[in-house]
Amino acid sequence: GSYYIDDRYGDLDSRADSDIPEIPPSLDRTPEILKKALSGLSSRWKNWWIRGILTLTMISMFFLIIYMGSFMLMLLVLGIQVKCFHEIITIGYRVYHSYDLPWFRTLSWYFLLCVNYFFYGETVADYFATFVQREEQLQFLIRYHRFISFALYLAGFCMFVLSLVKKHYRLQFYMFAWTHVTLLITVTQSHLVIQNLFEGMIWFLVPISSVICNDITAYLFGFFFGRTPLIKLSPKKTWEGFIGGFFSTVVFGFIAAYVLSKYQYFVCPVEYRSDVNSFVTECEPTELFQLQSYSLPPFLQAVLRQETVSLYPFQIHSIALSTFASLIGPFGGFFASGFKRAFKIKDFANTIPGHGGIMDRFDCQYLMATFVHVYITSFIRGPNPSKVLQQLLVLQPEQQLNIYKTLKTHLIEKGILQPTLKV
Repeated sequence: GSYYIDDRYGDLDSRADSDIPEIPPSLDRTPEILKKALSGLSSRWKNWWIRGILTLTMISMFFLIIYMGSFMLMLLVLGIQVKCFHEIITIGYRVYHSYDLPWFRTLSWYFLLCVNYFFYGETVADYFATFVQREEQLQFLIRYHRFISFALYLAGFCMFVLSLVKKHYRLQFYMFAWTHVTLLITVTQSHLVIQNLFEGMIWFLVPISSVICNDITAYLFGFFFGRTPLIKLSPKKTWEGFIGGFFSTVVFGFIAAYVLSKYQYFVCPVEYRSDVNSFVTECEPTELFQLQSYSLPPFLQAVLRQETVSLYPFQIHSIALSTFASLIGPFGGFFASGFKRAFKIKDFANTIPGHGGIMDRFDCQYLMATFVHVYITSFIRGPNPSKVLQQLLVLQPEQQLNIYKTLKTHLIEKGILQPTLKV
């Protein structure tokens, strides 16, 4: 009998790629006014105008949100993350026809809530320490934050096990895995985006605008000069677009870094000040954002007729960021293309006319966010004094005294402090 059962349940595995169910094509959401205005054009140019107009609209909305400050940016990141999660999960439903799976939708969203609760709680504990210390109720939540998060997750896990139905076992585990991988892609990355934002808005803006710039310039170069196909997964991507995008992104990142480094608003780490009850970005800019003079290599001296040049050190880092955005970033896009190919869909959704879903626009951003986070922790950020102090203040008095004595002897040995003479 077991052979017969395996045969029945083996169908999901043994299906060749060609048997994956066709997903109904998404609707065209282009506004009627645009359709009328562009009716005379060939489809290639029509797409160009629709993409162009919507790109400009999105960029201007982004500027508006930057102007509104860092809290609005965090909400934007959260919104985008939820939308991406929704788009990927929906594909899972369509592919596996899993609408009749008990509890499934509810559990997916429940897990999303849990994971967000965990990450945002960590962020609050790290960056809003002063605020948390004033609120009694919050202290309990922060103290046992990991335990509460894990308890919430366990509840979801047990619900999943209880919801297993005899005829759908394998499908349910497919979908369970699908949800978790989606959470890994969307939530953890958006958490890193927010951590970058706290380092200073410039760490959020330069990488994101570099990816956007690379997207646009690669599209333009490819549109006008593209001849040589780049990768089989994305037949429309060309070498000309890839190389043109690379050079223009590096130049763009360099200039953007120069412009943004001048303003405290973009440079200073985002801090929460309890006395004014809001986010502030005021500080003495670190050395990264102070002009330094660099001596040029000989061949450039001959061309530019000057020996030194004044730059912000951050501009040199920006070259690394924009190189990543234009060389490795697109692989996030190719990965998404392959994913869409696997499930025979053109776009993740049809939220933005000419662009597809939100996930289609942010496939490269997710890789970029992780890179920036790793870059900051590896090359930029030293130990955080305020965090160390925070931990010291919660210790017992005798432990604090011990640390004080150890530190004092250490400083005396180094010759920083004068030894006190015992009379």
